[in-house]
Amino acid sequence: MTELKGYVDRSESFDDFLEADGLLQDAEAIALKQVIADQVRLAMVEKGLTKKAMAERMQSSRQQLDRLLDPQNPSVTLLTLRRAAAAVGRSLRIELV
Repeated sequence: MTELKGYVDRSESFDDFLEADGLLQDAEAIALKQVIADQVRLAMVEKGLTKKAMAERMQSSRQQLDRLLDPQNPSVTLLTLRRAAAAVGRSLRIELV
């Protein structure tokens, strides 16, 4: 059967769709970065920290913190993540699953 414009294959998951278009890894990376940024932002609010105070606690620049909080910017190192976690009294846990 010829697929019609707007046809949606209901047997295909969204992940299958993204993978077929070569977008799955990028989408997962952006989603993960968004989760991390949201967790850091929430922890900052809970601790009453401004960006300036957070950057000082991280022994980092405000620009580096902005990169961490920007889900579209993939330039973040494990060291930056670790410093951010420590700055809000948390630890960083990374797993391969």
